[in-house]
Amino acid sequence: MTGQANEQASGPQHDKAGFETRAIHAGWEPDAATGSVIPPIFATSTYRQDGVGGLRGGYEYSRSANPTRTALETTMAALEQGERGFAFASGLAAEDTLVRATCAPGDHVVLPDDAYGGTFRLFDSVERAWGLAHTAVAVADVDAVAAAIEPGRTRLVWLETPTNPVLGIGDIEALAAVAHDAGALLVVDNTFASPYLQQPLTLGADVVVHSTTKYAGGHSDVVGGALVVRDAGLAERIAFHQNAIGAVAGPFDSWLVLRGLKTLAVRMERHCDNAERVVEFLSGDPRVAEVIYPGLPSHPGHEVAARQMSRFGGIVSFRHAGGEQAALDTCARAEVFTLAESLGGIESLIEHPGRMTHASVAGTDLEVPADLIRLSVGIETADDLIADLDRALG
Repeated sequence: MTGQANEQASGPQHDKAGFETRAIHAGWEPDAATGSVIPPIFATSTYRQDGVGGLRGGYEYSRSANPTRTALETTMAALEQGERGFAFASGLAAEDTLVRATCAPGDHVVLPDDAYGGTFRLFDSVERAWGLAHTAVAVADVDAVAAAIEPGRTRLVWLETPTNPVLGIGDIEALAAVAHDAGALLVVDNTFASPYLQQPLTLGADVVVHSTTKYAGGHSDVVGGALVVRDAGLAERIAFHQNAIGAVAGPFDSWLVLRGLKTLAVRMERHCDNAERVVEFLSGDPRVAEVIYPGLPSHPGHEVAARQMSRFGGIVSFRHAGGEQAALDTCARAEVFTLAESLGGIESLIEHPGRMTHASVAGTDLEVPADLIRLSVGIETADDLIADLDRALG
Protein backbone atom coordinates (compact mmCIF):
# COMPACT_ATOMS: atom_id res chain seq x y z
CA MET A 1 0.00 0.00 0.00
CA THR A 2 1.58 3.26 -1.04
CA GLY A 3 1.30 6.41 1.01
CA GLN A 4 1.75 10.14 0.79
CA ALA A 5 5.44 10.13 1.70
CA ASN A 6 6.14 7.82 -1.22
CA GLU A 7 4.27 10.06 -3.64
CA GLN A 8 5.86 13.24 -2.32
CA ALA A 9 9.45 12.08 -2.51
CA SER A 10 9.56 9.92 -5.61
CA GLY A 11 9.85 12.77 -8.09
CA PRO A 12 12.71 13.32 -10.53
CA GLN A 13 14.54 15.75 -8.23
CA HIS A 14 15.87 12.73 -6.25
CA ASP A 15 16.22 10.09 -8.96
CA LYS A 16 19.70 11.06 -10.12
CA ALA A 17 20.96 12.76 -6.97
CA GLY A 18 24.11 11.63 -5.14
CA PHE A 19 23.99 9.18 -2.27
CA GLU A 20 24.24 11.79 0.48
CA THR A 21 21.49 13.89 -1.10
CA ARG A 22 19.19 10.89 -1.40
CA ALA A 23 19.89 9.87 2.19
CA ILE A 24 18.80 13.29 3.43
CA HIS A 25 15.97 14.16 1.03
CA ALA A 26 14.46 10.96 -0.45
CA GLY A 27 11.33 9.73 1.29
CA TRP A 28 9.98 13.06 2.47
CA GLU A 29 9.30 16.58 1.28
CA PRO A 30 8.71 19.38 3.83
CA ASP A 31 5.23 18.99 5.29
CA ALA A 32 2.63 21.04 3.39
CA ALA A 33 0.81 22.13 6.54
CA THR A 34 3.73 23.07 8.81
CA GLY A 35 6.85 23.08 6.64
CA SER A 36 8.52 20.45 8.86
CA VAL A 37 11.70 19.32 7.12
CA ILE A 38 11.87 16.09 9.18
CA PRO A 39 9.13 13.43 8.95
CA PRO A 40 6.97 13.40 12.08
CA ILE A 41 6.48 10.28 14.19
CA PHE A 42 2.96 9.30 13.18
CA ALA A 43 2.02 7.61 16.44
CA THR A 44 -1.36 6.40 15.28
CA SER A 45 -2.91 3.01 14.72
CA THR A 46 -5.74 4.06 12.42
CA TYR A 47 -6.83 6.86 10.06
CA ARG A 48 -10.08 8.69 9.46
CA GLN A 49 -11.64 7.82 6.13
CA ASP A 50 -13.46 10.26 3.86
CA GLY A 51 -16.43 7.97 3.47
CA VAL A 52 -16.30 4.19 3.31
CA GLY A 53 -13.11 3.24 1.47
CA GLY A 54 -12.13 6.88 1.00
CA LEU A 55 -8.52 6.69 2.18
CA ARG A 56 -6.29 9.74 2.59
CA GLY A 57 -2.97 9.04 0.94
CA GLY A 58 -3.60 5.29 1.01
CA TYR A 59 -3.61 4.94 4.81
CA GLU A 60 -6.20 2.95 6.75
CA TYR A 61 -4.37 0.99 9.48
CA SER A 62 -0.74 1.25 10.60
CA ARG A 63 0.09 -2.43 10.21
CA SER A 64 -0.62 -1.95 6.51
CA ALA A 65 1.09 1.43 6.15
CA ASN A 66 2.25 4.32 8.31
CA PRO A 67 3.64 7.60 6.91
CA THR A 68 6.82 7.45 9.01
CA ARG A 69 7.45 3.89 7.89
CA THR A 70 6.66 4.81 4.30
CA ALA A 71 9.30 7.54 4.44
CA LEU A 72 11.88 5.02 5.68
CA GLU A 73 10.90 2.41 3.09
CA THR A 74 11.15 4.97 0.28
CA THR A 75 14.56 6.17 1.51
CA MET A 76 15.92 2.61 1.73
CA ALA A 77 14.74 1.90 -1.82
CA ALA A 78 16.38 5.10 -3.06
CA LEU A 79 19.72 4.28 -1.40
CA GLU A 80 19.77 0.70 -2.69
CA GLN A 81 18.48 1.82 -6.11
CA GLY A 82 15.57 -0.58 -5.89
CA GLU A 83 11.92 -0.60 -6.91
CA ARG A 84 10.46 -0.75 -3.41
CA GLY A 85 11.53 -1.03 0.21
CA PHE A 86 9.93 -2.65 3.27
CA ALA A 87 10.68 -1.97 6.94
CA PHE A 88 10.33 -4.60 9.66
CA ALA A 89 10.60 -4.99 13.42
CA SER A 90 13.98 -6.75 13.07
CA GLY A 91 16.32 -8.15 10.47
CA LEU A 92 15.14 -11.68 11.22
CA ALA A 93 11.50 -10.59 10.80
CA ALA A 94 12.46 -9.27 7.36
CA GLU A 95 14.17 -12.57 6.49
CA ASP A 96 11.26 -14.73 7.64
CA THR A 97 8.75 -12.61 5.72
CA LEU A 98 10.87 -12.90 2.58
CA VAL A 99 11.07 -16.67 2.93
CA ARG A 100 7.29 -17.00 3.35
CA ALA A 101 6.73 -14.78 0.32
CA THR A 102 9.06 -16.71 -1.98
CA CYS A 103 9.17 -20.32 -0.75
CA ALA A 104 6.84 -23.18 0.12
CA PRO A 105 7.27 -26.41 2.07
CA GLY A 106 9.42 -28.77 0.04
CA ASP A 107 11.58 -26.01 -1.43
CA HIS A 108 15.31 -25.56 -0.92
CA VAL A 109 17.66 -22.66 -0.10
CA VAL A 110 21.44 -22.33 -0.47
CA LEU A 111 23.06 -20.60 2.53
CA PRO A 112 26.59 -19.35 3.29
CA ASP A 113 28.63 -21.82 5.33
CA ASP A 114 29.65 -18.91 7.57
CA ALA A 115 26.27 -17.18 7.83
CA TYR A 116 25.17 -15.03 10.73
CA GLY A 117 24.13 -17.34 13.57
CA GLY A 118 20.63 -15.89 13.76
CA THR A 119 20.05 -16.50 10.06
CA PHE A 120 21.26 -20.08 10.38
CA ARG A 121 19.04 -20.63 13.42
CA LEU A 122 16.04 -19.28 11.50
CA PHE A 123 16.57 -21.71 8.61
CA ASP A 124 17.74 -24.67 10.69
CA SER A 125 15.28 -24.53 13.59
CA VAL A 126 12.24 -22.67 12.23
CA GLU A 127 12.06 -22.96 8.43
CA ARG A 128 13.23 -26.59 8.42
CA ALA A 129 10.24 -27.53 10.60
CA TRP A 130 8.05 -25.74 8.05
CA GLY A 131 9.45 -28.02 5.35
CA LEU A 132 12.18 -25.84 3.83
CA ALA A 133 15.52 -27.57 3.25
CA HIS A 134 18.88 -25.82 3.07
CA THR A 135 22.47 -26.50 2.06
CA ALA A 136 25.40 -24.51 3.46
CA VAL A 137 28.27 -23.77 1.08
CA ALA A 138 31.23 -21.40 0.77
CA VAL A 139 29.90 -18.30 -1.01
CA ALA A 140 33.36 -17.47 -2.35
CA ASP A 141 33.28 -20.64 -4.46
CA VAL A 142 30.89 -19.96 -7.35
CA ASP A 143 31.19 -23.52 -8.64
CA ALA A 144 30.32 -24.93 -5.20
CA VAL A 145 27.25 -22.70 -5.02
CA ALA A 146 26.19 -23.85 -8.48
CA ALA A 147 26.65 -27.47 -7.45
CA ALA A 148 24.55 -26.96 -4.30
CA ILE A 149 21.58 -25.63 -6.27
CA GLU A 150 18.80 -28.14 -6.92
CA PRO A 151 17.15 -26.99 -10.18
CA GLY A 152 13.40 -26.72 -9.86
CA ARG A 153 13.58 -26.87 -6.07
CA THR A 154 16.05 -24.17 -4.98
CA ARG A 155 14.16 -20.89 -4.67
CA LEU A 156 16.78 -18.70 -2.99
CA VAL A 157 20.54 -18.39 -3.09
CA TRP A 158 21.35 -16.52 0.10
CA LEU A 159 24.50 -14.44 0.21
CA GLU A 160 26.20 -12.39 2.89
CA THR A 161 29.10 -10.33 1.60
CA PRO A 162 31.08 -9.65 3.67
CA THR A 163 29.97 -12.63 5.77
CA ASN A 164 29.56 -12.59 9.53
CA PRO A 165 32.00 -13.00 11.26
CA VAL A 166 34.83 -14.26 9.04
CA LEU A 167 34.31 -11.62 6.34
CA GLY A 168 34.11 -13.92 3.36
CA ILE A 169 33.36 -12.26 0.03
CA GLY A 170 30.92 -13.51 -2.58
CA ASP A 171 30.91 -12.32 -6.19
CA ILE A 172 27.43 -10.81 -6.52
CA GLU A 173 27.40 -10.65 -10.33
CA ALA A 174 28.64 -14.22 -10.75
CA LEU A 175 26.28 -15.64 -8.14
CA ALA A 176 23.33 -13.75 -9.62
CA ALA A 177 24.02 -15.40 -12.96
CA VAL A 178 24.24 -18.84 -11.35
CA ALA A 179 21.02 -18.34 -9.39
CA HIS A 180 19.09 -16.98 -12.35
CA ASP A 181 20.23 -19.80 -14.63
CA ALA A 182 18.58 -22.19 -12.17
CA GLY A 183 15.42 -20.12 -11.79
CA ALA A 184 16.31 -18.99 -8.27
CA LEU A 185 16.52 -15.54 -6.70
CA LEU A 186 19.73 -14.08 -5.32
CA VAL A 187 19.27 -12.56 -1.87
CA VAL A 188 22.12 -10.43 -0.49
CA ASP A 189 22.40 -9.51 3.17
CA ASN A 190 24.05 -6.11 2.79
CA THR A 191 24.20 -5.28 6.51
CA PHE A 192 27.99 -5.28 6.87
CA ALA A 193 28.61 -3.09 3.82
CA SER A 194 25.56 -0.81 4.13
CA PRO A 195 24.04 0.81 1.03
CA TYR A 196 26.83 3.37 1.10
CA LEU A 197 29.61 0.89 0.33
CA GLN A 198 27.71 -1.59 -1.88
CA GLN A 199 24.47 -1.71 -3.90
CA PRO A 200 23.81 -5.39 -4.75
CA LEU A 201 20.68 -4.72 -6.83
CA THR A 202 22.80 -2.85 -9.38
CA LEU A 203 24.98 -5.98 -9.67
CA GLY A 204 22.13 -8.38 -10.41
CA ALA A 205 20.78 -9.33 -6.97
CA ASP A 206 17.00 -9.62 -6.64
CA VAL A 207 16.57 -8.78 -2.95
CA VAL A 208 18.67 -6.89 -0.43
CA VAL A 209 18.29 -7.64 3.29
CA HIS A 210 19.36 -5.33 6.11
CA SER A 211 19.44 -5.42 9.83
CA THR A 212 18.78 -1.69 10.17
CA THR A 213 19.81 -2.11 13.81
CA LYS A 214 23.37 -1.89 12.54
CA TYR A 215 24.85 0.76 10.20
CA ALA A 216 21.53 2.09 8.91
CA GLY A 217 20.39 3.09 12.40
CA GLY A 218 23.98 3.55 13.48
CA HIS A 219 23.49 4.62 17.10
CA SER A 220 22.69 1.34 18.92
CA ASP A 221 19.28 2.67 19.94
CA VAL A 222 16.89 0.78 17.65
CA VAL A 223 16.15 -2.74 16.40
CA GLY A 224 14.85 -3.07 12.85
CA GLY A 225 15.13 -4.75 9.48
CA ALA A 226 14.50 -3.99 5.83
CA LEU A 227 14.06 -5.58 2.42
CA VAL A 228 14.58 -3.82 -0.90
CA VAL A 229 13.62 -5.44 -4.22
CA ARG A 230 13.98 -4.50 -7.88
CA ASP A 231 11.00 -6.40 -9.30
CA ALA A 232 7.48 -4.96 -8.95
CA GLY A 233 5.83 -8.38 -8.94
CA LEU A 234 8.04 -9.64 -6.14
CA ALA A 235 7.37 -6.38 -4.29
CA GLU A 236 3.64 -7.06 -4.36
CA ARG A 237 4.12 -10.55 -2.90
CA ILE A 238 6.30 -9.20 -0.11
CA ALA A 239 3.86 -6.36 0.58
CA PHE A 240 1.05 -8.88 1.00
CA HIS A 241 3.09 -11.00 3.41
CA GLN A 242 4.38 -7.97 5.32
CA ASN A 243 0.78 -6.97 6.03
CA ALA A 244 -0.46 -10.53 6.62
CA ILE A 245 2.36 -11.49 9.00
CA GLY A 246 2.54 -8.06 10.60
CA ALA A 247 6.13 -7.88 11.88
CA VAL A 248 6.42 -4.25 10.82
CA ALA A 249 8.62 -1.43 12.06
CA GLY A 250 6.81 0.91 14.42
CA PRO A 251 6.75 4.65 13.72
CA PHE A 252 9.31 5.60 16.38
CA ASP A 253 11.72 2.86 15.28
CA SER A 254 11.25 3.95 11.66
CA TRP A 255 12.03 7.53 12.65
CA LEU A 256 15.22 6.50 14.43
CA VAL A 257 16.47 4.57 11.39
CA LEU A 258 15.58 7.50 9.13
CA ARG A 259 17.61 9.79 11.36
CA GLY A 260 20.54 7.39 11.18
CA LEU A 261 20.44 7.14 7.38
CA LYS A 262 20.90 10.89 7.04
CA THR A 263 24.45 10.61 8.41
CA LEU A 264 25.28 7.16 7.01
CA ALA A 265 27.77 8.43 4.43
CA VAL A 266 29.91 10.47 6.81
CA ARG A 267 29.78 7.76 9.47
CA MET A 268 30.85 5.02 7.07
CA GLU A 269 33.85 7.03 5.94
CA ARG A 270 35.01 7.34 9.55
CA HIS A 271 34.26 3.68 10.30
CA CYS A 272 36.43 2.70 7.33
CA ASP A 273 39.23 5.14 8.26
CA ASN A 274 39.39 3.77 11.79
CA ALA A 275 39.15 0.15 10.68
CA GLU A 276 42.13 0.62 8.39
CA ARG A 277 44.17 2.04 11.29
CA VAL A 278 43.18 -0.92 13.49
CA VAL A 279 44.08 -3.40 10.75
CA GLU A 280 47.48 -1.78 10.33
CA PHE A 281 48.16 -2.11 14.06
CA LEU A 282 46.96 -5.70 14.36
CA SER A 283 48.82 -6.83 11.24
CA GLY A 284 52.14 -5.92 12.83
CA ASP A 285 51.47 -7.42 16.28
CA PRO A 286 52.99 -10.84 17.15
CA ARG A 287 50.10 -11.54 19.55
CA VAL A 288 47.82 -11.76 16.52
CA ALA A 289 47.91 -14.92 14.41
CA GLU A 290 45.75 -13.66 11.54
CA VAL A 291 43.93 -10.47 10.60
CA ILE A 292 40.80 -10.89 8.48
CA TYR A 293 39.75 -7.80 6.53
CA PRO A 294 38.68 -7.55 2.87
CA GLY A 295 40.86 -4.46 2.42
CA LEU A 296 44.04 -6.51 2.86
CA PRO A 297 45.58 -7.69 -0.44
CA SER A 298 46.18 -11.04 1.30
CA HIS A 299 42.44 -11.56 1.81
CA PRO A 300 41.25 -14.20 -0.71
CA GLY A 301 38.26 -12.04 -1.63
CA HIS A 302 40.13 -8.77 -1.90
CA GLU A 303 39.88 -8.37 -5.67
CA VAL A 304 36.15 -9.11 -5.74
CA ALA A 305 35.52 -6.80 -2.77
CA ALA A 306 37.49 -4.02 -4.45
CA ARG A 307 35.34 -4.41 -7.56
CA GLN A 308 31.92 -4.38 -5.88
CA MET A 309 32.53 -2.22 -2.78
CA SER A 310 33.64 1.41 -2.65
CA ARG A 311 35.55 0.76 0.62
CA PHE A 312 35.97 -2.26 2.88
CA GLY A 313 33.86 -1.48 5.93
CA GLY A 314 34.19 -1.14 9.66
CA ILE A 315 34.25 -4.80 10.74
CA VAL A 316 37.61 -6.42 11.51
CA SER A 317 38.09 -9.99 12.70
CA PHE A 318 41.32 -11.52 13.96
CA ARG A 319 42.61 -14.69 15.57
CA HIS A 320 44.62 -14.48 18.78
CA ALA A 321 47.94 -16.29 18.68
CA GLY A 322 47.40 -17.39 22.28
CA GLY A 323 44.28 -19.42 21.53
CA GLU A 324 40.74 -19.37 22.88
CA GLN A 325 41.45 -18.32 26.47
CA ALA A 326 43.67 -15.47 25.32
CA ALA A 327 40.88 -14.33 23.01
CA LEU A 328 38.38 -14.40 25.89
CA ASP A 329 40.80 -12.49 28.11
CA THR A 330 41.29 -9.86 25.42
CA CYS A 331 37.55 -9.31 25.19
CA ALA A 332 37.34 -8.99 28.98
CA ARG A 333 40.21 -6.47 29.24
CA ALA A 334 39.00 -4.09 26.54
CA GLU A 335 37.65 -0.75 27.81
CA VAL A 336 37.10 1.63 24.88
CA PHE A 337 35.91 -1.36 22.88
CA THR A 338 32.73 -2.41 24.70
CA LEU A 339 32.14 -6.14 25.17
CA ALA A 340 28.74 -6.54 23.51
CA GLU A 341 26.90 -8.20 20.67
CA SER A 342 25.69 -6.31 17.57
CA LEU A 343 27.73 -3.98 15.39
CA GLY A 344 27.58 -0.88 13.22
CA GLY A 345 27.05 1.71 15.95
CA ILE A 346 29.11 4.82 16.56
CA GLU A 347 30.81 3.10 19.51
CA SER A 348 33.40 0.36 19.06
CA LEU A 349 32.40 -3.15 20.13
CA ILE A 350 34.38 -6.33 20.73
CA GLU A 351 32.99 -9.84 20.92
CA HIS A 352 33.92 -13.52 20.92
CA PRO A 353 31.68 -14.96 18.17
CA GLY A 354 32.09 -18.58 19.25
CA ARG A 355 30.65 -17.86 22.70
CA MET A 356 28.32 -15.00 21.75
CA THR A 357 26.67 -14.24 18.38
CA HIS A 358 27.55 -17.60 16.81
CA ALA A 359 27.02 -19.94 19.75
CA SER A 360 23.99 -21.35 17.90
CA VAL A 361 26.23 -22.86 15.19
CA ALA A 362 28.60 -24.66 17.58
CA GLY A 363 29.08 -28.26 16.49
CA THR A 364 27.86 -27.59 12.93
CA ASP A 365 29.69 -26.94 9.68
CA LEU A 366 29.27 -23.23 10.41
CA GLU A 367 31.23 -23.31 13.69
CA VAL A 368 33.71 -20.42 13.93
CA PRO A 369 37.29 -20.67 15.25
CA ALA A 370 37.51 -20.57 19.04
CA ASP A 371 40.33 -18.01 18.96
CA LEU A 372 38.38 -15.57 16.75
CA ILE A 373 37.59 -12.02 17.90
CA ARG A 374 35.27 -9.70 15.97
CA LEU A 375 35.59 -5.93 16.20
CA SER A 376 32.98 -3.41 15.15
CA VAL A 377 35.21 -0.36 14.80
CA GLY A 378 33.38 2.81 15.77
CA ILE A 379 34.07 6.46 15.11
CA GLU A 380 36.09 7.33 18.23
CA THR A 381 39.62 8.72 18.08
CA ALA A 382 41.66 6.06 16.30
CA ASP A 383 44.67 6.42 18.60
CA ASP A 384 42.45 5.58 21.59
CA LEU A 385 41.17 2.46 19.88
CA ILE A 386 44.67 1.24 19.10
CA ALA A 387 45.88 1.93 22.64
CA ASP A 388 42.92 0.00 24.03
CA LEU A 389 43.62 -3.01 21.82
CA ASP A 390 47.31 -2.93 22.70
CA ARG A 391 46.41 -3.09 26.40
CA ALA A 392 43.66 -5.68 25.92
CA LEU A 393 45.83 -8.10 23.95
CA GLY A 394 47.87 -8.64 27.12
